[in-house]
Amino acid sequence: MSEVKIKGKKALQASRKIINLTTEDKNEGLEFIADQLLKDQSSILAENKRDLQIGKENGLSEAILDRIMLNEKRIQDMSDAIQLLVELTDPVGEVIEEINKENGLKIINKRVPIGVIGMVYEARPNVTVDAATLSLKTGNAVILRGSSSAKYSNIALIQTIHKALKKSSIPADAVQLLEDTSRETAKELFQLNEYLDVLIPRGGENLIKTVSQEATVPVITTGAGVCHVYVDEFAEKNMAEQIVLNSKLQRPSVCNAAETILIDKQWYQNHGPQLLEKLVENGVEIFADETAQSGFSKAKPATVEDWSTEYLGLSVSVKTTDSIDEAIDHINRYGTLHSEAIITDNESHAEKFLNQVDAAAVYHNAATRFTDGFEFGYGAEIGISTQKLHARGPMGLKALTSNKYVIYGQGQIRE
Repeated sequence: MSEVKIKGKKALQASRKIINLTTEDKNEGLEFIADQLLKDQSSILAENKRDLQIGKENGLSEAILDRIMLNEKRIQDMSDAIQLLVELTDPVGEVIEEINKENGLKIINKRVPIGVIGMVYEARPNVTVDAATLSLKTGNAVILRGSSSAKYSNIALIQTIHKALKKSSIPADAVQLLEDTSRETAKELFQLNEYLDVLIPRGGENLIKTVSQEATVPVITTGAGVCHVYVDEFAEKNMAEQIVLNSKLQRPSVCNAAETILIDKQWYQNHGPQLLEKLVENGVEIFADETAQSGFSKAKPATVEDWSTEYLGLSVSVKTTDSIDEAIDHINRYGTLHSEAIITDNESHAEKFLNQVDAAAVYHNAATRFTDGFEFGYGAEIGISTQKLHARGPMGLKALTSNKYVIYGQGQIRE
């Protein structure tokens, strides 16, 4: 039997045990994990250093290396995030609806665990901890498949999680990591319908496209972020500069960073070159349309491919627009349904943008960087869903539950 099937079977068996645990049981296990991460910090960082060295030898970009990199602060942040997760309300068992029928039947619709979650992700080892702990809090088992670029970090983190769970009521088999990161193993996971209830890919556009096309297991699409900031004709100059710079620079390697800046042509004529100069001063490479480039010689010409590129680094595309309608059309054509922002003091323009742009999160006068489970008050997230079924936007605890109808009777039969 393959590694995928062996671990799938173990995860399924573990999921049937977790469902009987109380919130207190689950929280105790999570606290053990938070504590063990700090105790095992040295060994985790040593394995992470190994991944980073291999990554450098293989020519990985600085953006990817930043995603892989762990340090004492990031491990402390992971531990702190678990403590916050412990404090969040457990959604399992929550009554969504109660119906009392005239014939005496009581129908209760309540939240239940999904079962076994498959998680496929790239680079970031913190996702290993986030996915594991969110799954456990909601009574799910999880099978993790990280990328080869963070293989040793992920193995170290799973060892820590298993060490912690062995002190708790949660079966250690509830968290499984596929150590074989080959494409063949990944494809087997995509089609593990016998053991897997849902598959969540988290990473770049190519990963998400591959999973969506090859999986037979139901998929929740997440991740790719060709996010836009539209500077409207009625945008206040200082606010526009702050939001654009923050959306691009605060952490360029993440999915909610801005990749395209759309600028009204009148606003660009008055303020655009100064805005682009500030981006360049911060190390940003600019690919611009003909109008923007003619007013700013440091910009390189943009190609059609730039409008759909997720740079995940210090590059950005810039396009000028004749109207808000043109901006909306551009976003709906090239966006990835993630996070989009408009900067304007015109309320009707703002409402038009917020209503007509198709995305999981739309912003008025705020940076796209807020699309995040912590910022939305959900605690850690398992991903940003860019689809429209079941869950959309930051996926917190409730997004990792399904529902079940429980019907109480006293001998009723249907006539």
